[in-house]
Amino acid sequence: MSGHSKWSTIKHKKAATDKKRGKIFTQLTKELTIAAREGGGDPAFNTRLALAIDKAKSNNMPKDNIDRAVKRGTGELEGSELFELMYEAYAPHGVGLLVEVVTDNKNRAIADLRHALSKNGGNMAEGGAVAWQFTRKGYIAVGGKVDQDELFLVAADAGADDIQFGGEVAEVYTELENFQAVREAIKEAGMSVEEASMVFEPNNPIELAESEALQVMRVIEVIEDLDDVQNVYSTLEISDEAIAAMETA
Repeated sequence: MSGHSKWSTIKHKKAATDKKRGKIFTQLTKELTIAAREGGGDPAFNTRLALAIDKAKSNNMPKDNIDRAVKRGTGELEGSELFELMYEAYAPHGVGLLVEVVTDNKNRAIADLRHALSKNGGNMAEGGAVAWQFTRKGYIAVGGKVDQDELFLVAADAGADDIQFGGEVAEVYTELENFQAVREAIKEAGMSVEEASMVFEPNNPIELAESEALQVMRVIEVIEDLDDVQNVYSTLEISDEAIAAMETA
């Protein structure tokens, strides 16, 4: 079972506070702006923007906020210049991290990340030292009551690579070129797409003892709370026991 949806579930539950909600809206605003800047303001011709809009709507982001973020990206509204960066790092116990950052201040972003890592037993990595441990994939989480046979047939026929059942959602993984076709096929079949995004999946996840896994997960949470951080991907294989312990912490 992949750790992606498990960690997403824990983040969703912890996002109930106003502070976390504000952080999510900030992340979504940046993603909308970057997506519109890179591919234009029409989601019909910009898959990344379509995904960002779907995610914003699912998080109850007001339409006016969405429209303003898109217009900043297309240049219709003024806004500070945003830089999209990827940093590589290590958490304790040799767990590799990829940290996606969108910032208007590169110096602040790297300083905040270095500080968070050094305070929590991690460190920055040289470029390329961690990235090779991951593969870019399309990821679709299907919620609700799912007929496993139907989902398998629909997704596989559209080009899905892997389908995993268990937990609160069914997880579908695709090559990037098949991602949009698989997503649309699942939606057209009347199934509930809870999340659709491009993710970095670890090629060989690392299993740790529960206490060590919790230590790594707490480091990831600290990094995710940084203002400029959009996403953190790790090589950690997250167990159900570690998730339960984190939820009660």
